[in-house]
Amino acid sequence: MPETIRIGIIGSGGIARAHASAYKKLSNLEIVAVADSIEGKAQAFIDQEQLHAAAAFDDHRKLLELELDGVSVCTPNFAHHETSVNALNAGKHVLVEKPMSVTLDQSIDMVAAAKRSGKMLTVGFQPRYDPNMSLIKEIVQSGQLGKVYFVETGGGRRRGMPGGTFISKELAGAGAMADIGCYSLDMALNALGYPKPLTVSAYTSNYFGTNPKYHREADCFEVEDFGVAMIRLEGDIVLNYKISWAMHMDTLGATMFLGTDAGLKVTPAGSGPWSGVWDGSVGSMSLFHDVAGQNTQTTVPVIQHGLNLFDEKVKDFAAAIRDNRPAPIDGAEILYNQAIIDGVLRSAATKREVTIELPE
Repeated sequence: MPETIRIGIIGSGGIARAHASAYKKLSNLEIVAVADSIEGKAQAFIDQEQLHAAAAFDDHRKLLELELDGVSVCTPNFAHHETSVNALNAGKHVLVEKPMSVTLDQSIDMVAAAKRSGKMLTVGFQPRYDPNMSLIKEIVQSGQLGKVYFVETGGGRRRGMPGGTFISKELAGAGAMADIGCYSLDMALNALGYPKPLTVSAYTSNYFGTNPKYHREADCFEVEDFGVAMIRLEGDIVLNYKISWAMHMDTLGATMFLGTDAGLKVTPAGSGPWSGVWDGSVGSMSLFHDVAGQNTQTTVPVIQHGLNLFDEKVKDFAAAIRDNRPAPIDGAEILYNQAIIDGVLRSAATKREVTIELPE
């Protein structure tokens, strides 16, 4: 167990600030280096975040030559793969922001690198740290729903389209699917125990993103702003998945788990044009079941908490390093999440159902 955990941050954009803020709250931990491929940006980040003892690098490979326990990968999506694999090969534990990568093959390579190195690869899904997410999983895994045969998840923003690197096919890989849809998938798949995806039939569009009436960068909008898919999972479970950055509707509905003995309905917390998706907390939960032969709806109390979920994610990564325990949100598990997004894009492009094939 290291006396002081030594951390490097790769990428110095907005999400890196959240990582730095969380790390600075932890005792016996030091941010010793920051790297960014844009010259001078890492040093500016160090100055702004008052990380006076940290070294700045324009090449993340130079940062990885330092004696580090772990790194946060906070780059744009397209660089997640290279930086994570390089870090794992250099013997560093990795916390990579979501989505895991741009392509499925990249995620497979990342998982293989973690296995070879014996270092952890954990993926940044902070909603997992909401105790209500644990409660949902407990209910689903308890058996009180009976055989779960259908799940519906996803969400939609009335308006909530980002710009910049998020809308570039080359840099982001996907749009709403990768940005917020991965959270919805994790919420449902984690509750189910991450069953293996088998097939996907999907549709995507970008009518809002490519319309200058709705997006100021319409001319360079290359990804999907809406998608829907029917996914077959092992265990004879069907998952209906839908996501939207923008739409003329207030909601795409709640997340539902339908079982042979009961059903669970969960709505996301939040209000306003950027809400309605599973990147935050839980708004309400209801259990639909029969009591003495009568249809009954029971409210499941939402656990009130004051946790900063992002801080909890970073803190757990540091604790896993300190305690030498497995990745909190294992990349090998999130590989299934990435496989579904890949399947959605392939199915939408070919306008047919596609098979998901993963290495054993």
